[in-house]
Amino acid sequence: MGQEHEDRRWFTGVVEEHSRALVRYFARRGPVQDAEDLAADVLVTAWRRRDDVPREAVLPWLYTTAGYTLANHRRKHADLPVAELPERPSPARVGTDPEISAIFDAEVRGALGAVAERDRHILLLNAWEGLDGAELAQVLGISRSGADAALSRARKRLREAWTDRLHL
Repeated sequence: MGQEHEDRRWFTGVVEEHSRALVRYFARRGPVQDAEDLAADVLVTAWRRRDDVPREAVLPWLYTTAGYTLANHRRKHADLPVAELPERPSPARVGTDPEISAIFDAEVRGALGAVAERDRHILLLNAWEGLDGAELAQVLGISRSGADAALSRARKRLREAWTDRLHL
């Protein structure tokens, strides 16, 4: 009973600390109405694989799992291109989170839509999820210096895309 109690306590802490971040992650990248369900899928996976989750890096592990969960979801459903995201999130499911509403800015959507998917993934992990350094490296499965370089290159490409859009 002791280990099961510890596992439940750990999982309750994970849910309380990270569930909102997971919902935001999915709301920014996919159909807003599916964000809560997809976040729940990641948490179920975390519970099922609780022995594999590194206690010192829970959030990066959750974001990595979220990436796989979103990819699976997209394979099952028609993908919505960045340029075709709806104008506003569904208030019934996500609420009025100002961070989520930022995705609906046409200028940002256009610039993000112009960069490669990997660059977009890196930029969003950094800007929206607040990951950099070791956490970003862990999610990407590369070294810390590799993650720093990838972020730098992605930022450069976004600046170029932004500048190109301004001159249209």
